[in-house]
Amino acid sequence: MEASSSLVVLTLACLATLAFLSKIIFSQSHKPKSPPGPKPWPILGNLNLMGPLPHQCLHKLSQTYGPLMQLKFGSYPVVIASSAEMAKQFLKTHDHVFASRPQTAAGKYLTYNYRNITWAPFGPYWRQGRKIFMSELFSSKRLESFEYIRVEEIRAFTSRFYALSGKPVMLKEHISRLTLSTVSRIVLGKEYFSESQFVTSTMTLREFQDMLDELVCLSGVLNIGDWIPWLKFFDLQGYVKQMKALKKKFDLFHDYILDEHKARKKEETNFVPKDMVDLLLQLVDDPDLEVKLNRDSVKGFTQDLIAGGTDTSATNLEWAMSELIRQPHLIGKATEELDRVIGRERWVEEKDLENLPYIDAIMKETMRKHPVVAMLAPHLALEDCKVEGYDICKGTRVFINTWSIGRDPSLWDAPEEFNPERFLGKAIDVKGQSFELLPFGSGRRMCPGYGLGLKMIRCSLANMLHGFNWKLPENMKPEDLCMEEVAGLSTPRKFPLVAVMEPRLPIHLY
Repeated sequence: MEASSSLVVLTLACLATLAFLSKIIFSQSHKPKSPPGPKPWPILGNLNLMGPLPHQCLHKLSQTYGPLMQLKFGSYPVVIASSAEMAKQFLKTHDHVFASRPQTAAGKYLTYNYRNITWAPFGPYWRQGRKIFMSELFSSKRLESFEYIRVEEIRAFTSRFYALSGKPVMLKEHISRLTLSTVSRIVLGKEYFSESQFVTSTMTLREFQDMLDELVCLSGVLNIGDWIPWLKFFDLQGYVKQMKALKKKFDLFHDYILDEHKARKKEETNFVPKDMVDLLLQLVDDPDLEVKLNRDSVKGFTQDLIAGGTDTSATNLEWAMSELIRQPHLIGKATEELDRVIGRERWVEEKDLENLPYIDAIMKETMRKHPVVAMLAPHLALEDCKVEGYDICKGTRVFINTWSIGRDPSLWDAPEEFNPERFLGKAIDVKGQSFELLPFGSGRRMCPGYGLGLKMIRCSLANMLHGFNWKLPENMKPEDLCMEEVAGLSTPRKFPLVAVMEPRLPIHLY
C-alpha cells in the first residue's frame, strides 16, 4: 500500500515537473521578438536618452540599433522608424493597424478632448471628420474658390516688403502674417486681426500669433505624465497648467467667432456658407451624419485648420530662404527660371507653378533637409503586428523620424548639403506616395490640408524670389548664419532669420 502511494506521489511529481518545464519551453518559444534598442531603466525607461532635440537623439541611436528600433518611454514601448522602407511598413503595409493616436494631455486639453482630426482616436468620429475635410473643406473646387484670397494676401505681403526695402527684416514675422491672414480669411471668412487691435478689443495679431506658437510648442512637448501615468496628477513640468490656460484663451476667441457666424446666419434669409466655419456650423445641424457634431467639434476642427495652415507654411518658407541666402547662386538659378517663364512684367500666379520645376525642387529640398514636422505625430498600434519579422505589441507608440529619413545616405547623395538639383527630373512627390519624402505624412493619418499648404508655400516662395533680391544684413557672412533648430510639434529655426531685400521688378507692380 505504501509502495503504491509512493508511486502515485512520484508520478504526480514527474507530471508536475514536466508541466513546469513545458511551460518554460513554450513561453520561451513564444516570447515576442522585439526590435533592437537600448536597455531601459526602471520607471524612466529610455527617457534619460532624450535631449532638447529628440529627433536628433533618436537619429543617433538609429545609427547603432538600425532603422527599426524599440525603446521604452516610462511605462510604454515606443518604436522608431528611421528609414523610408520602415515608414512604408507602418504607413502603408500595416496602415490599418497603426491608424490611431495615443491619448495625451495635449490631445485632451488643447483639442477639446480629441475633437479635432490630428489627435482624434481612430473610429467613426475621426473617419467622419476626415471625410468632411477632404470632401467639403479641401476639395479641389473649394480650394479654387478661395484662390482670389491667396492672390490678394500675397499682393499685400509683397507691398509690405517693398515698403521695407533696404532695411533688415525679421522674415518669419511677415511670413506668419501672410499665412495667418490667408488662412483666417479662408476658414473664418475675414481677417479678425490687425497690427494694433482685435475686433473685440481683446487681442492683437501679435497676441494671436503668440497663442499659435504656444499651441505648437505644447503639442510637441515630452510630458512626463503622458509616459508615466501615476505621475500625471503632479504635473511635474507644469505643462498641463499651461495647456489649460491656453485653452481658455482659445475658447474666448472661438466663442466670439462662432457666435458672430451664427448671428449672421439668422439674419440672412437664404443663407449660403461663405467660409469653412459656416460649413462646419451647417454640418452641426445635419441629421444624416453618422456621428453628431457639436460646438466643441467645430472649435477643434477650426483650431486644426488655423494652426495647421499657418505655422507649417511659415516655418517651411523661412528655412527655404535661410538655405538660399547661404548660397546666392541658387537664387540666381531660381530667378533665371522665373524671368524666362514669367518675365518681369507680372507676378507669379498659381497656374504658373507647374512650369517652374526649380522652384518646386527648392521646396522639396527644404522639406527633405528641414522637415517642419521632424517626427510625425505618434501612431498607436491597435493590435499585435509583425513588422520585418519583429513583434510590435498592441499599445505600442510608433514615431516616424522624417528628419532621419532625409539624412539617409542610401537615399541621398551628400545629405547634409542643400542641393535642389537632386529633385530635377525625378518623380518624387510630397503627397504621401514617396516614402523618402513625407512632409505631410502618408496613409490614413496624412494631413488632409496638404493641397492648400502646397499652393501657399510654392506661390509665396516663387513671388518672394521673383519680386526681390535677397541678402544678409551688413557685416554678416553666409557662413555665420546659425542653422540650429528648436523642437516642438514643428521644428523652426532657433534664431529667426533677418534679411534685407531690394525690389527687382518694375516699381508699378508693387
